[in-house]
Amino acid sequence: MSERARAGPDLLVLYDEALPVVYGYLLSRCGNTVLAEDLTAETFLAAVAAVRKGTYVPDAAWLVGIARHKLADHWRSQAREQSGLRAVYDSPGGEEDPWEERLDALRAQQVLRTLAPQHRAALVLRYLDDLSVPQVAEVLGRTRHATEALIVRARAAFRRAYEAGTDIDDGKEWRR
Repeated sequence: MSERARAGPDLLVLYDEALPVVYGYLLSRCGNTVLAEDLTAETFLAAVAAVRKGTYVPDAAWLVGIARHKLADHWRSQAREQSGLRAVYDSPGGEEDPWEERLDALRAQQVLRTLAPQHRAALVLRYLDDLSVPQVAEVLGRTRHATEALIVRARAAFRRAYEAGTDIDDGKEWRR
């Protein structure tokens, strides 16, 4: 039997023995079950990759070392992400942050997609295409007064959806 073929079953035995140790190690340090589970999975995937390369050392201490590196990598990644977010939110000079404007524009587009088609059409024609109310009425085939009423209702619907803060994709609430 080849070295690789023998390592496979050894790794399965090691997995059964070391899983509680590795998971316990990660959970005690991060305090988050989902993260500990993810990092445990990454640890064992790295162990399988090491077996394939032939650098496999069959013991739980080796796996805990891999887990320690996976956790450190996660913390570094999180620190980079938070530092990037701080750079975005901490604009110098108290001036309006261009990222904030971009995020507002993206949110507005997202909210527009949730509106009824007639409301979306009225708002897009009036405010994005910058048409006058009579021009919007002509495009929509409505009277001027009906179009004015439609725009008022569309603005109210947009405001309610925007302020409700519901994420359209997954139904979760978002807050600034």
